[in-house]
Amino acid sequence: MKKAEMKVYKDLLLSLRARLRGDVNAMAENTLRRNGNDSGELSSMPIHMADIGSENFDQDFTLSLMEHDGDKLGSIEQALERIEEGVYGRCEECSAVIPKARLNALPFTTHCVNCAAEIQSRS
Repeated sequence: MKKAEMKVYKDLLLSLRARLRGDVNAMAENTLRRNGNDSGELSSMPIHMADIGSENFDQDFTLSLMEHDGDKLGSIEQALERIEEGVYGRCEECSAVIPKARLNALPFTTHCVNCAAEIQSRS
């Protein structure tokens, strides 16, 4: 891949990383704020069992989203490292060039479509 093309993907990955970091930070702050007692109530404990269940679900859901975004951030960091090493855009399984259409859709991917399908079918 040419340096100019790599720069386009590097900029895309940096932008995606910044957005995801902001999302994760916002979710963490929102969860902390919800668990704090900023409402002026005497207690932050919900009165009804349904409220407790809803609060637990919301918290679990937020943690799941944060974990998923954290995994994606790791993949983005690895893609940025591959750009620095000059191996970005090559499939880790078969070493084929990953098509630009796939890189545009998933700029942090490490596999071509065929290898990704093969790996997914094994799971």
